[in-house]
Amino acid sequence: MLVLASESPRRAALLAQVGIVPDHILPAAIDETVRKGEAPRIHALRLATEKARAARQKWTGAPAFILAADTLVVAGRRILPKAENEAQVRACLKLLAGRRHQVMTAVALIAPDGKLRTRLALTRVSMLRLTDAQIAGYVESREGEGKAGGYAIQGRAEGFIKDISGSYSNVVGLPLALTLSLLAGAGHG
Repeated sequence: MLVLASESPRRAALLAQVGIVPDHILPAAIDETVRKGEAPRIHALRLATEKARAARQKWTGAPAFILAADTLVVAGRRILPKAENEAQVRACLKLLAGRRHQVMTAVALIAPDGKLRTRLALTRVSMLRLTDAQIAGYVESREGEGKAGGYAIQGRAEGFIKDISGSYSNVVGLPLALTLSLLAGAGHG
């Protein structure tokens, strides 16, 4: 049995793309505030782990694999927000335009025996220089709202990407090869 500790429809869709349909989806609401001095990698791993543990505590069904993830967009050492409004989408795109940034996703898996396994995927993304009109058009589409770094690579923003080095599915929200390897290593499937 697999429980996906995520409210992201993209994560469920990515898993379905490789033939895995979670038996249950159980979002885990946690405090995602960055701790003072916390490095992006540590932050992502901590959040994925906390989500998995919170979902495991809430889970009342039969023993299950609990899968959680957290995706960050990082420019330098700065963790960009999950854009909540037009102003945040605009600010993220202005910062990322014409620059290389990193997308990291931490994946945490708790096996039925309680053993926790974590992995981190890192993808480097280069964005084209964007005009104010391109940014305004994207902001108007509202596609970047609710997305880490204010953009969704699987949508209109793919036209802004000059180069990508690493897992495309990581940028969408779940590194599939890493996740499949983690599940297989834990005995799922």
